[in-house]
Amino acid sequence: MATENPFLPFLNANGFVILDGGLGTSLEAEGVNLDDPLWSARVLLEDPAPLRRVHRGFLEAGADVIASCTYQATIPGLKKAGLGESDARRLLRDAATLAVEVRDAFVSDQAPRGPKPIVAASIGPYGAYLADGSEYSGQYGLSAASLREFHRDRWHLLADSGADILALETVPSMPETEALLNLLAESENAWACISFSCRDAHHLADGTPLEEPLSLIAGCARIAAVGANCFAPALGAGLASTFASLTDLPVMLYPNSGEAYDPGRKTWSGSESVPELARTAGSWQRLGAACLGGCCRTTYEDIRALRAVLENGGAR
Repeated sequence: MATENPFLPFLNANGFVILDGGLGTSLEAEGVNLDDPLWSARVLLEDPAPLRRVHRGFLEAGADVIASCTYQATIPGLKKAGLGESDARRLLRDAATLAVEVRDAFVSDQAPRGPKPIVAASIGPYGAYLADGSEYSGQYGLSAASLREFHRDRWHLLADSGADILALETVPSMPETEALLNLLAESENAWACISFSCRDAHHLADGTPLEEPLSLIAGCARIAAVGANCFAPALGAGLASTFASLTDLPVMLYPNSGEAYDPGRKTWSGSESVPELARTAGSWQRLGAACLGGCCRTTYEDIRALRAVLENGGAR
């Protein structure tokens, strides 16, 4: 992995970093059925061609960062799906390798101006493995030590996968924050960005005030950015202000489309237009956010519109 913050070239060149959007949403648009405990990792088992097209689509839309299809892919989960240990490990490595290959082909074909896009190896929370919505509460009933051991194998495998950074996503609790930061300390050369699952603009999903995880992060090396993901856009301004007031690290925010998710029924309701989402997220830059993108239900069009807004100075 990089010797310096992988986001720094983008921040120095442009003042912002554009993250990609909803991987699952885009795979569904490709005709992939994601009604599966493995979510978008299922495509790795069956046909990776749609995944290649989705990664490429986000790069063509202007993303500086694409995330590997490993958010919900864990060795225990893949073994439950019928894979052996060695096949599960190979699948995780292949997911990161595929994203790197797509990025390299894009750079070769397009010769984009500015810094080379980077690949983030996605590490979802324990709740993503459970696939029961508990990443929105953080109520696992597990200690930091148990969570560290759950994440350990996937962490070290992805840290050595050729990706540029580890993306620790939708982290809902202090024990899981501690577990992941302990693993980062074990990985001499790895960089990570961490985004939390938040119940409001001031607390993690488990109710912990944001001051606590950010105080812990302040003592850690090789954290490239910190913020939140998988939240309603209405929370964005408050989150941008809170994070900017509590950390000197680049603040990253990537919301859902604005639709409401029911984790019990696993359904979405409502809608929000692409221009409104882009303008709303663009205004967060003025409040201190520097790394912006989309999470669930966001599309190529969202990312393209967001980049256009930021290149024009953000929302006024």
